[in-house]
Amino acid sequence: MDRIVKKSRTFAEAEDWDKQQYQAMSPAERMRAARQLKNRLFPGKRPDVRECHTSRISQ
Repeated sequence: MDRIVKKSRTFAEAEDWDKQQYQAMSPAERMRAARQLKNRLFPGKRPDVRECHTSRISQ
């Protein structure tokens, strides 16, 4: 994920730019970014929430 810096004059302008960036990303890019943020906040081997819920349902 490349880091891009954009200076905005107002919070509204910054929020609009953020929304445009999210809309321009493909679903795969958004998932990759979310995974990178998760790994930064919670390093190490962590189970995926979806996998935890799936295993409980199937039992």
